[in-house]
Amino acid sequence: MELSPIGARLAGLSGLRSIMEDVASCTAGAAQDEWLNLSVGNPAPIREARDMWHEVLSTALAQEFDRASCRYGPSRGSAALVEAIADYFHRAYGWDLGTDDIVVGPGSQMVCFAAAALFSGPGPAGMRKVVLPLVPDYTGYQGMCMHEDGIAGVAPRIETEGAHRFRYALDLDGLARQQDIGMLLISSPGNPTGRSIDRADLDGLVALAEERDVPLFIDHAYGAPFPRIAEVGAEPVLHKNVVNCFSVSKAGLPGERIGFAIGAPQYIGALAAVMSNSVLHAPQLSQAAVALALRSGRLDEVTRDAISPYYRRKKEFMEELLADRMPSDVSWRSHAGAGGMFSWVWVDHPWFVDMELYRRLKEKRVFVVPGRHFFVDAPSGPLPDSHATRCFRMSLSAPEKVIIAGVERVADTLREMRDEALRP
Repeated sequence: MELSPIGARLAGLSGLRSIMEDVASCTAGAAQDEWLNLSVGNPAPIREARDMWHEVLSTALAQEFDRASCRYGPSRGSAALVEAIADYFHRAYGWDLGTDDIVVGPGSQMVCFAAAALFSGPGPAGMRKVVLPLVPDYTGYQGMCMHEDGIAGVAPRIETEGAHRFRYALDLDGLARQQDIGMLLISSPGNPTGRSIDRADLDGLVALAEERDVPLFIDHAYGAPFPRIAEVGAEPVLHKNVVNCFSVSKAGLPGERIGFAIGAPQYIGALAAVMSNSVLHAPQLSQAAVALALRSGRLDEVTRDAISPYYRRKKEFMEELLADRMPSDVSWRSHAGAGGMFSWVWVDHPWFVDMELYRRLKEKRVFVVPGRHFFVDAPSGPLPDSHATRCFRMSLSAPEKVIIAGVERVADTLREMRDEALRP
């Protein structure tokens, strides 16, 4: 079988996807407590969120089944959900939205995939790229580009805080030097770090998008107004060059694949056309349930009272655990921030390599995610060349006993790697 160049890219496995397949293969048929899996990207099973979604899905099934599930619907999204989105964002932010400003898709990742197809690739002026303004960022973005060299990342500046904390800072000057921007794409708060752009960052990104006449896609899957699982530096803004993407996945409904985008009609209309030509429309029963959750205020309530506090506590728990269990004579730092689904750790030693940590931990029945998969190629500029391979990600969604045991094995493995490197 011979694939087209685009087909070869789409059929290939990203680095992280290969890791996830390795995890699935190793854990298949294993007892529940046989592996300590700190690699998962699933949101935590928060009871209040589960109960809320069960309730609204049951109501949608009882009231909307014939209309939602037994006929096709609009590619832009069901009238009920589009109207509920417009009403919600008017109440939350004062936005005056029309039907042409909103599109619903099967998850925000599909919306971003459609955007990459629309705004990147070869053209009369050369290759236009999806540019990630601040790496590391969500590794799934790298699989969206259908053309070789279709994605570029901008390395951040590193700001250290005390002995064991650091944070990445947006390098707007480095971003401005990019000459081949087709679209800007950033998750805020981000995966894997939980870092959030602040108002100054947002203003700088918007100004550059306006100057280059390109769309700035901001993926709020972890952010405001829901599920707010990490500290939010800047609330969403409505601007002619900004497309805001939202999702209910991290708010407790990842399996139903519902996301939506809000932006100028010139961008939203093109995205709606892609939905029509590819998936026809997102699942309609789930759309009915999301409309109910928005209109009733239940989603806001669960976000405020259950989801945000849960991840804030887990982040604090992980930071205390790292401070207590990690070897004091190893130069390690965790990315600062409140909340988030992950802990992002940087081990700044020549003897540390992320894939070697992965291999050794796998022998000890522990899974983490190597850091290199969150960077586009080798970062340059403010970052050391080795930085991408000296980081790793751990999930906060696992039960506390799993996190404790996993971190202890990580700490033991770092001591082993250090001792072997120092051995004469």
